[in-house]
Amino acid sequence: LQTLFIFYYFNNSNHTRHSTQTDNTVSGVIAGVQLLFHTTIYSRGGGGKNDNQLIVDDYHGQKVPDPYSWLEDPDSEKTQAFVSAQNQLTLPFLECCEVRDLFKERMTELYDYPKYSCPFKRGSRYFHFYNTGLQNQSVMYVQESLDAEPTVFLDPNTFSDDGTVALRGYAFSEDGEYLAYGTSASGSDWVEMRFLRVEGATRLEDRLERVKFSCMSWTHDGKGLFYNSYPDQEGKSDGTETSTNLYQKLYYHVLGTPQSEDVLCAEFPDHSKWMSGAEVSDDGRYVLLSIREGCDPVNRLWYCDLQKTPQGITGLLPWVKLIDNFDAEYEYVTNEGTVFTFKTNLDAPRYRLINIDFASPDQSSWKELIPQHDKDVIGHYLFVCFLHDVKNVLKMYRLSSGEELRTFSLDVGSIVGFTGRKRDSEIFYYFTSFLSPAIIYHCDLTKEPLQPHIFREVTVKGFNPSDYQTTQVFYPSKDGTQIPMFIVHKKGIKLDGSHPGFLYGYGGFNISITPSYSVSRLIFVRHLDGILAVANIRGGGEYGETWHKAGMLANKQNCFSDFHCAAEYLIKEGYTSPSKLTINGGSNGGLLVAACVNQRPELFGCAVAQVGVMDMLKFHKFTIGHAWTTDFGCSEDKEQFEWLIKYSPLHNIHVPEGNGVQYPAVLLLTGDHDDRVVPLHSLKYIATLQHIVGRSPKQTNPLFILVDTKSGHGAGKPTSKVIQEVADTYSFIARCLNIAWVK
Repeated sequence: LQTLFIFYYFNNSNHTRHSTQTDNTVSGVIAGVQLLFHTTIYSRGGGGKNDNQLIVDDYHGQKVPDPYSWLEDPDSEKTQAFVSAQNQLTLPFLECCEVRDLFKERMTELYDYPKYSCPFKRGSRYFHFYNTGLQNQSVMYVQESLDAEPTVFLDPNTFSDDGTVALRGYAFSEDGEYLAYGTSASGSDWVEMRFLRVEGATRLEDRLERVKFSCMSWTHDGKGLFYNSYPDQEGKSDGTETSTNLYQKLYYHVLGTPQSEDVLCAEFPDHSKWMSGAEVSDDGRYVLLSIREGCDPVNRLWYCDLQKTPQGITGLLPWVKLIDNFDAEYEYVTNEGTVFTFKTNLDAPRYRLINIDFASPDQSSWKELIPQHDKDVIGHYLFVCFLHDVKNVLKMYRLSSGEELRTFSLDVGSIVGFTGRKRDSEIFYYFTSFLSPAIIYHCDLTKEPLQPHIFREVTVKGFNPSDYQTTQVFYPSKDGTQIPMFIVHKKGIKLDGSHPGFLYGYGGFNISITPSYSVSRLIFVRHLDGILAVANIRGGGEYGETWHKAGMLANKQNCFSDFHCAAEYLIKEGYTSPSKLTINGGSNGGLLVAACVNQRPELFGCAVAQVGVMDMLKFHKFTIGHAWTTDFGCSEDKEQFEWLIKYSPLHNIHVPEGNGVQYPAVLLLTGDHDDRVVPLHSLKYIATLQHIVGRSPKQTNPLFILVDTKSGHGAGKPTSKVIQEVADTYSFIARCLNIAWVK
């Protein structure tokens, strides 16, 4: 399929035309871009390509055209030309947005506040992360005591000149004398592991490659650690490839030896999609192996008693298969001898804590310790973080009996950090909310009465939280289910539908979207007079596995219906109006946004979809996409194909019916090194959207994509890129919805 372009660059009211020679058969004006192409038909049953022919795939007897399948090759000249051409169309539009420079300037000003993590103790030293404000990456500091002056220990800003190489995971040895850490370039999921001797921050020669989705767990003798890697593959592995990640293996690396000598400890040759993670128990005696096949909250649980390997770790470990099915999730908490405590959703959709004695492992002997949720163990105490109506509650229990000892007072918000281990006598926890960036609490467990105090509180100059309010509402979805939603706005506003709305959602993979601080969203509320709404739609984990299952597989439409109803609630209650409402989401949330735009284009004025999953028929064929079939299903199954084809964003684009109805203004964002949700999803979607919708005479709203370079799915993105991205996003919204900047 040959595709060539004619561009119309917007420069106020003047249009400058740039053209290339074309083969012409079909043409269409697409909100500023005209595509001319010719095609012939080519059918396939699941394999083979011909760049000069229109691909038509056969799914269980149903023919589905895939005219932009050539965009699946990121290295082809045509794909690179397409990306370049799209960026050359989008950037001039963004550069003409009056709000862009104002937003970037204000974002730079307000984002320049100190950012801390909770301190944590390893060995005799304390460590924490700190960013002075606008550093591209946060820096790890070390101090001999909490009162001592911190010094720089590991500065990821030195990994690259532009901040695009980031720290991705780290683990200290049990005695705190060695550090293993990962680095990733340009946002890719590929990690290179390096090692430091903590004394003097001396870098060791050890280097581990082909690492991805890996554990890092040291044996207590400090000799080495467990990690995961993938076999060598043909072609590149820099984050721009699309090849599938299969046959992950577990290795043990001994410090001071080359990776080629690492010991293979677990592999699954008959199960190419299985992924594992090893964790050494608190007492150092056992190593537990959690095995997953996808993203569902279920896992097999094997273990090995290291005392039964007197020669050390020399080969495949003699694993005991404690749980050898995918019926439920088991997450290690701690152990006292052979009695292990696990967090599980077995017969408990909202999770509980149970004890399993490895000396008597029959399920009939398992004992419930605490009915629900997240946990941490300090000394003889167990700290449990509950989620109640999407708000965190922190409680303290006695580990031996499960007796509740106290509840820690919290405002409406989230605990996003907690440090303290079984051997420690103190804890730190990090609280945040929509209006508070950070309050870090410290509690000394040796002093009675227990009284947490504020260790650090961060404020943002130029922003007064008392001028704003956060409200939680519950609105009915299409089937009557009550959906929680947070709404943030200035105090005293009139609910007359005049305010711009910004509605965010995710709805998938058992992930809970809890209150969090966002400078860019608060600038939208403050300077664009906006309303921020975060809808906790089904598919997430806000109410446990029941809530998750209500928005996955055959129930995925519930996610979209919940989001539609969130928009309708905001409109009905006078917070905003359709022409002033923007919807936003990333990854699975990008899928949400695109599907909702296809289904209800009249309900929104603007849509920003970031790194979205758009091709629901082929997502499982690229990188780690196969792991998502647990949430989405797979087109290779006929029944599941029928679910997917009904909402797949790529396959449901259409010119809306009705006079005056068009697609909202659309901006897609992706990165050239995104090897989680590969860019081809967004590229194929925008090409199809521009061709089908953009050539409609009634489509006057722009349909754009911006592909960032040296950028991935989001993790490790440097501050400079974060600031530029939000400036582009909100200036696009402001221009398309005609929103004025409020000083």
